[in-house]
Amino acid sequence: MPIASDPGVDPIPEYATWRKSVAGVLAKARRVDLTELPEEPERLLDQTTYDGLTIAPLYTLRDELPEQPLPGAFPFVRGRDATRDVHRGWYVGAQVDTRDAAAANREILAGLENGIGAIRLGAGERGVPVADLPTALAGLLFELAPLALDAGSAAAEAADQLFTVLDGYQVPVREDIRIALGAATLTSRFAGIDDIGLAAAVVLAGRAAGRAETVRAITVDGTVFHDVGASDAQEIGATVAAGLAYLRAMTEHLDIADALEQLEFRFAATDDQFVTIAKFRAARQLWARIAHVCGAPDFGGAPQHAVTSAAMMSQRDPWVNMLRTTLAAFGAGVGGADTVTVLPFDTALPPGELGVSKAFSDRMARNIQLLLLEESHLGHVQDPSAGSWYVEDLTAAVAAKAWAFMQEIEAAGGYLAALDSGLLAERIGATKAARDTDVAHRRTAVTGVNEFPNLAEQPLTEAARQPGRVARYGAAFEKLRDRSDAYLEAVGARPKALLVPLGSVAEHNVRVTFVANLLASGGIESINPGPLEVGAIAAAATDAGAPIAVLCGSNARYRMELGEAVERLRAVSVPTVLVAGAAEAVGELSDAQRPDGFVTVGIDAVAALSGLLEKVGA
Repeated sequence: MPIASDPGVDPIPEYATWRKSVAGVLAKARRVDLTELPEEPERLLDQTTYDGLTIAPLYTLRDELPEQPLPGAFPFVRGRDATRDVHRGWYVGAQVDTRDAAAANREILAGLENGIGAIRLGAGERGVPVADLPTALAGLLFELAPLALDAGSAAAEAADQLFTVLDGYQVPVREDIRIALGAATLTSRFAGIDDIGLAAAVVLAGRAAGRAETVRAITVDGTVFHDVGASDAQEIGATVAAGLAYLRAMTEHLDIADALEQLEFRFAATDDQFVTIAKFRAARQLWARIAHVCGAPDFGGAPQHAVTSAAMMSQRDPWVNMLRTTLAAFGAGVGGADTVTVLPFDTALPPGELGVSKAFSDRMARNIQLLLLEESHLGHVQDPSAGSWYVEDLTAAVAAKAWAFMQEIEAAGGYLAALDSGLLAERIGATKAARDTDVAHRRTAVTGVNEFPNLAEQPLTEAARQPGRVARYGAAFEKLRDRSDAYLEAVGARPKALLVPLGSVAEHNVRVTFVANLLASGGIESINPGPLEVGAIAAAATDAGAPIAVLCGSNARYRMELGEAVERLRAVSVPTVLVAGAAEAVGELSDAQRPDGFVTVGIDAVAALSGLLEKVGA
């Protein structure tokens, strides 16, 4: 609980000293006098999320919030299960979408033998034929491994098959069997995915409620919002609004407690680990509030299934995806998700694109979680981030923003009305546009894509270049790389640019590195002949034969040599001459000495690189 204190006394007397130190560093870095900084200079270090939330550089006792109830109690911020097995932690999930039932069965059993704890099985058009579900499920110990179906429009038929299997399955306590039938009508409608109708989903929920096993018919899938660009609060708010729409439909036939027991939630987990922790805690709080308003607070602890973000995955340098999914799984697990599914690192690519087997990719995805659980023991403590000033503040802020978005949807007439009017798409589209702008200007780094790209990678196949439903963060840069690959295939070499380093290495190295990295992110290969005297520039350009040249040096060097350097490049007919740095740094130049453009930090790299590729015919 917050510590009572005299309101006139700063609870953190050291804060003033820290602020003074921050001011000194900022003044030096910005080359300004201390008096030019604001009264609270640390605010210059604040970060703003796509939800408009402020992430402060430091959290202290000043930010302390009241302690939340223990796990298993309303509002379930700290977890829905008070007695979760600490030796298991969360369930390690896996998606099985193999179409051959016998092969699917082998995959399921092998996964369970090697650490998987929960299965999501595709059926119908999404996996094994519905009639073959008994074959796929043979040998499964249902009381030990929760099962979720993913059957789309065939959900009712798949449920029939599953119920038949369960009717012949003997277990001492039938409630120990945990089943999710996976009907996702409303969220699938947003994504344009074929699914069971709402009326049929309500009927299925009624059937599930009458079963002796623990069966939940409906999955409220927030990943469909995340995959097209939603912020964290938008994903939670839209998902809760969809859940509320399900409740309204179900309570025409079921009481509120039974209706609440028919829902589970699926959310995306990203490599922003602290935001992911806060996201899952906040999502539980929002749904608990819905249950409380509906008069059934004890039934507000719906299960959460975390799936690592498909949007954060890259096609280029996909091995980095292992690091992304590790952070995402950590955040989801620490945040209290009941089941976590890690997508394989090559999930953004067609099967076999990298020349590695599906078994290898699946094993890496599984082992990421097993390392977190069995070697780092993260499951041994429930809600280990509780009490962190940062996490608690962020949880409360995300919850408030998500609740406001849910209320906006309700004010528009509810989930279906907001969907049909385009409100949901409009709000999420605005967030996607803001994120795309940040990635394009490289304010947001996507390692291996817009930062530290590897041009030595093998070109992707035509199948990999086809657009998909997921709005991946680095997609705009990867399209540039696709154009480079096509140029390589047609010409036998990648588009090239000559770097023209002026002065000593100390003068030009930073800008040379920056430009080479930038060009590579667009699939343009850099030719670096090393430091050049002005008199050697023409010969270097002739030898390189590159249609693009980028001058790199210090501002002082530009004032001495830039005009002549540009003239020498023009003399050997280099079509495009650029300068690394701002236009203000080069001084007065004649028309013959003026470059075609300037390359600086913060430019729209996608637009600039696309223009360069057009100039070379790529």
